[in-house]
This record gives sequence, structure tokens and C-alpha cells, in this order.
Amino acid sequence: MPRESHAAKTGRTVRIIAGLEAAYPGAHCELNFSDPLELLVATILSAQCTDRQVNLVTEALFKHHRTARDYADAPADVLAQAIRRIGLFRNKAKNIQSACRTLLEKHGGEVPRTMDELTALAGVGRKTANVVLGTAFGIEVGIVVDTHVARLSGRLGLTRETDPVKIETALMKWVPQGRWTSFSHQLIWHGRRRCAARNPDCAGCEIRDFCPSASAPTET
Repeated sequence: MPRESHAAKTGRTVRIIAGLEAAYPGAHCELNFSDPLELLVATILSAQCTDRQVNLVTEALFKHHRTARDYADAPADVLAQAIRRIGLFRNKAKNIQSACRTLLEKHGGEVPRTMDELTALAGVGRKTANVVLGTAFGIEVGIVVDTHVARLSGRLGLTRETDPVKIETALMKWVPQGRWTSFSHQLIWHGRRRCAARNPDCAGCEIRDFCPSASAPTET
């Protein structure tokens, strides 16, 4: 794709955002949770795992672990077995337990509301912190960059970066801050429902007119 002018890219980004909003007005985080702690735990579990699988595991997990103290005091092997259907379950169990102990020691058992405090917790990077801040608290300090957002931001020509932190920084320059959370949800939904890694449905894509990677329509 030829290099776009700043004005052209700005206009195209505006149309992409509008198209995603029209296609997915109800887009939301598809992890099941009822409070910030549950979202934090679910997001830690979701690394390299589908939301569907996480939701199957947390349905029982959340019934027996309601507070940070419940996780902190749980026998390590018991907690690990409770999430054994999740990939890397032993490491994730250790991270969850360590994170919850930090919540008790430094935050009164509550999930903090700043990027620095969240990323200081075991198992929490910028992606997880952005999910918790934007979805649980409505605090927009960044954009969630998961595999779908990373893939589609490249396909849409929004950035050529491949590192998640650099992708986030690039997207934050083009997407208005008030749309950071909704944009990430809508892009994730688009990646799951329309723009798959293999065989994307370009013919049915709601934003194909603004996508430099869209395949040409098949002639009949």
C-alpha cells in the first residue's frame, strides 16, 4: 500500500471506527465476571487460551473463590487443579495467588486502578491491565492489544509495528481516547466473527472499503 498522507489516514481511521461501531454496537469483553477481581483473574487465565475455555473454568472457580483472601490462602495444588483445563495452569495459579497476596498486602484486598499498580502484580502486563482498567473501571489509559487487535491493526494499515506495546502506542495516536476501550472490543469481535487469521471473510466485511488488505471481489 502506498504511504498515506496524515489527513488520508485520519479520515480512513474515522471511517473504520464508525464502521466497527455500526457493526458491533454492543461489543463487550466476552469473559464472564461480576467484579474487578473476577475480571483480573479471568484475564490472567485468558493468556494463550480462548475466552470460552476460561468461562468454563471460572464458572466453578468463582463460586469458591470470592475474595483475594480466598485465592491467597488456597492450597497451591488445589488452586492449580481448579484451573487445570487452562493452558499453563500451574504457572497461572502461582501468578494469581501471588497477585492476590499483593492485593492484600498493598491494596486492602481491592484491585487497584492505575497502570503502574496493576502491572506490578504477578502475571499482569499492559494488556491485562488495560482490560481491567477499561472494562471494570471505565478508565482509558491504553488500548488492549491481543492477537486479534495486533493482526487486524496490521491488515487495516493502522500500523506496521509488530510488538504489542508499539502497536498500542501507534493506535493511541489514531483512535480518540474516549474510544480506546470500545475500539478494542469491536476490533476483537471483528477478528472473531469476520476477519479470521485464515480465510478472512472479505466479501462480507463491513469495513472492507477502508481496508488495504481486503481481497478483490470475485468476478462472476
